[in-house]
Amino acid sequence: MALYDVTEHGAVGDGETMDTKAIQAAVDACAAAGGGSVLLPAGGRFLAGSFALRSHVELHVESGAVLLSSTAGEDHTAEAFPPACAVPGTADRSRPGVSPACIYCDGGEGIAVTGGGVIDGQGVAFMDPASPNLPYIYRGSRRRPMMFRLSDVRGLTFRDITLRDSANWAMNLSGCQDVLISGIRILNDLRVPNCDGIDPDHCRNVRISDCYVQAGDDCIVIKNRAEHAAAGPSENIVISNCVLCSTSSAVKIGTESCDDFRNIVVSGCVVHGSNRGLSIQLRDAGNVENVLFADCVVQTRLFHPAWWGRGEPIYVTAIPRAAGLKVGRVRNVAFRNILCRGESGVFIAGSEGAPIEDLVLDGVRVEVDKFSRWPGGVQDRRPCMSPSTEFGIESGRDAGLREHPTAGVYAEWVRGLSLRDVRVSWGANRQEYWSHALECREVEGLRLEGFEGAAGREGLEARRIELGAS
Repeated sequence: MALYDVTEHGAVGDGETMDTKAIQAAVDACAAAGGGSVLLPAGGRFLAGSFALRSHVELHVESGAVLLSSTAGEDHTAEAFPPACAVPGTADRSRPGVSPACIYCDGGEGIAVTGGGVIDGQGVAFMDPASPNLPYIYRGSRRRPMMFRLSDVRGLTFRDITLRDSANWAMNLSGCQDVLISGIRILNDLRVPNCDGIDPDHCRNVRISDCYVQAGDDCIVIKNRAEHAAAGPSENIVISNCVLCSTSSAVKIGTESCDDFRNIVVSGCVVHGSNRGLSIQLRDAGNVENVLFADCVVQTRLFHPAWWGRGEPIYVTAIPRAAGLKVGRVRNVAFRNILCRGESGVFIAGSEGAPIEDLVLDGVRVEVDKFSRWPGGVQDRRPCMSPSTEFGIESGRDAGLREHPTAGVYAEWVRGLSLRDVRVSWGANRQEYWSHALECREVEGLRLEGFEGAAGREGLEARRIELGAS
């Protein structure tokens, strides 16, 4: 393979000199020659603003090398990407522009990012500290760049690289096909909001395996955003053997969607110290179907309520984002052999116009305990702006939060719910807001096969079941 050392194109690698032009020159020379590897050699600290990857180029950050993202907003660009557009059906959610990116590509094939080195986004430099336990605050009007923003790439590989301290999403992949992400580390600050780990958006044939991801937002989130609607659905995605830690969701399907999600498998993953574990969060158009979560260990906890999530190890919802809008359907979803321990229970909530359909919990163990200082007994349906006297939801930042006793398994607006070999237990630190092992409202087609569990406190029945019309 042809090798293009960035130092031979003028890169200094002292961590102070801007090496953007030298790195881009090496990438361009490699692409012009038909492909090869662009090398950032060991021992160098290469400071750069935005630069573009090209077809058939492998960016290889050697072990002992660091690629540093510039902290000056003017050094980053979004010029390679089309202008953003409003989410369909919403007049108040338009995006004024596309987020800049440290490394970008708009169309290509055979692109790879490899090596045992580090790409450092220096994200905390874009933030100001807030009160203790609150998320950091964006600093003034400085634009926080994503680390990677890659669009319409076929044959994309990330292997063995470490991404550290991203100021925004670490990996935004839009409309990409045949994606392999293996053995990478993403080490983001847990107090930086919106610093997602891996975001496949309208992507197909994706394999994510053997990764460790720590993020102040979702670790791995599959999206279908309106900006890339022409790319079609998100489908044929496998996430396996990853260890994940998040102040939001470890794995999430949603929230933003204008198309379908289908044929998705999440298996062999360990989730620890997260605000939410395995999550489907549908708030817009598009349907979620044919999804399997299997053989996972999930441990969740409570954080400050500024973060979405209330410690749910399993969370499946289909709720309109705002009054007057329709939401898609969630159907044919199964959770098999999942060991859960958290400060809340399993939460399943469809809505009157979009009930969850054909959901299976099989071999699921749920232990509810209390080990953080944050109060429990709250359900979180955010983002949900629809006023509802029934659920006590009001418009505003915290619309969707409401006090409600914590059940081991809570289900609402479901058509076809199977609980097989499901067991609920409660920890020794008893709480007054603990309630039933199973609570169902507006559920049709409930099938219980080997469900076990007592109520979380004395004086309550183990099960509270309000079935819908059959």
